[in-house]
Amino acid sequence: MMRPAHPPATRDSLAEEFLRYLAVERNASPRTLKAYASALAKIREQLKTKPWLKCQVDDFRDYLFHLSKEKAARSYIRLQFSALRTFYRFLRARKKLAHDPSAEVQLPKLQKQLPIVLTRQQMEELLSAPLRVKKQTAAPVWMPLRDSAVLELFYSSGLRLSELAALDVADADLYTES
Repeated sequence: MMRPAHPPATRDSLAEEFLRYLAVERNASPRTLKAYASALAKIREQLKTKPWLKCQVDDFRDYLFHLSKEKAARSYIRLQFSALRTFYRFLRARKKLAHDPSAEVQLPKLQKQLPIVLTRQQMEELLSAPLRVKKQTAAPVWMPLRDSAVLELFYSSGLRLSELAALDVADADLYTES
């Protein structure tokens, strides 16, 4: 009889209970469940055989150092620790722990990137594009004006694209100009 090359992974009953809680009581999406399960498995791998209930702040600082040393993205690190902290809040709520060691770990801040902004000339070209494009023969005469108005409204109002798409003529009050 052949034995498997790797022994089967030990069952992690606390993590399983947590994932069941997320799925059933919190109605977490399958993607969230997969991300949290993966994060806990990676942390568990780093902790080796140390039980969740015996972990200390330094264990999680070591894991943070390990991720930083591997040049993991800050967003990835924050996702890993989001799963870990949610897990430990769950353990505290279930009275399995008196103290949450993950809460004391200070995470790297996300880098804030400035949005890409169009120049004045680029914006003018974009807003006038519907009027410059050759009209298809089947298209109504008013279409370029409508398209130009939609672009101008989107640019000047701060509406989200979904909000703009959901607008209806009945939404406009021509009397109060609102």
